[in-house]
Amino acid sequence: MPTFTALTTLPGKAPAEALGTALEDLQPEPTGVGIFEIEDGSGLWEVGAYFTETPDTAGLALLATIHGAKDFTISELPETDWVAHVKRELAPVVAGRFFVYGSHDADKVPADAVPLLIEAAMAFGTGHHGTTQGCLRALDRLATAGLAPASVADIGCGTAVLAMAAARIWPVTPVAGDIDPVAVEVAEANLAANDMSGRVTCIEATGFDHPAIAGAAPFDLILANILKGPLVELAPEVARHLATGGYVVLSGLLNEQADEVTEAYAAQGITLSHSEKIGDWTTLTLQHPAP
Repeated sequence: MPTFTALTTLPGKAPAEALGTALEDLQPEPTGVGIFEIEDGSGLWEVGAYFTETPDTAGLALLATIHGAKDFTISELPETDWVAHVKRELAPVVAGRFFVYGSHDADKVPADAVPLLIEAAMAFGTGHHGTTQGCLRALDRLATAGLAPASVADIGCGTAVLAMAAARIWPVTPVAGDIDPVAVEVAEANLAANDMSGRVTCIEATGFDHPAIAGAAPFDLILANILKGPLVELAPEVARHLATGGYVVLSGLLNEQADEVTEAYAAQGITLSHSEKIGDWTTLTLQHPAP
């Protein structure tokens, strides 16, 4: 089945959202509409629509004019096995001592690396995003500095790559929770693929709201690679569940969002220990200092 894309740009979030809403009423209907800010400081937003039938070029031109957007660029995409394509394109990731790879690169694992097998088909948390890399590098730094946590929590775990990394380097059974039941299934599958079944406790949970988390607290290390809003909201809960002297690794943050999150945790007595930028993304390592 052919797929067609129609892409344009225009300044401002509100106009982009209005155009995206208007696209949903176009005939033939798009199968999906996406709105993304172009992170180059231009203030432009990209609006895209995807079709399984040839789109109405006249209708698209009219919408572009009405909403002050550039003319849509319409393309027909070839039929592609996207999982196979991603497997070919995603190279292994080295983050400190960790080596994140797909099964197609199993022969490339260095003998001295800590391997983490994450299949390309499991898209959220493959290790290729700057936020996941930043968290893995933070774990590597903490381990090198001598941290030996007795209890670890991974909040919003996704593929559980961070929880698995912690279980690889420390004799600990992390608790990994995610609000999405599919993520929990993926996490369990990843554990099995890495011969780590039972090494991480995977649960469906919203934040810290689960008996398995309450029973394992306080934590010497809390990991949360999610988004700015939830991280700010979680700050008081993190403070309640973090051991004195314990560390928190946070990511999912654009560089310009890092200060707000740092301030939210400082207000809870959790202070910044290290900050690292990878591309547009920042990873924060914070500590609840001992009295």
